[in-house]
Amino acid sequence: MTEYERSRTMPAQPEQVFDQAANVGQLDTWLPAALHVEAEELPAVTVHEDRTDEDTSALLRAQRDQMRLEWGTRDQGSYSGWLQVAGIGGGASEVTVHLSFFDDSHDPGETMVRDALETSLQRLEEQVRLRVDHAAG
Repeated sequence: MTEYERSRTMPAQPEQVFDQAANVGQLDTWLPAALHVEAEELPAVTVHEDRTDEDTSALLRAQRDQMRLEWGTRDQGSYSGWLQVAGIGGGASEVTVHLSFFDDSHDPGETMVRDALETSLQRLEEQVRLRVDHAAG
C-alpha cells in the first residue's frame, strides 16, 4: 500500500471550503483535470480517468458534520481517499487530502500524485476564493 498526503491553508471559513469541495456538480473544477466524476445515486459515482480512458465504480460520501469527504473504488478496492477541512481561526481553514493506493498498478507514482494533489488544492482554493469574493461583493 502506498499513501500520499498534502495540506493547504485557505483564507475562508471551513464551512465555505467544505461546501465547495463537496459540491458534486463542481468536483471537476478542482479535481485533477484527468479525473471526471459523474454522480449516480449517491454515494455511488463513476470516475472516468483520462490517463487510462477507464470508468471506475466508486463511492463518495460527504460528512458535513465532520467537514470530511471520503471516496474509494466500489468493486476492486484499488484506492481510497479523504479530504478533511479544519478551521484554524482568523477566518482561515486547513484542507488536507489523503490518498491510499492498495493496488500498485493503480498508483501513478509519487511525482504525479504529489503534483496532482498540489494542483487540486490550488484549484480548490481558487474556487473557494471566487465563491467568497462573489458572496462578499
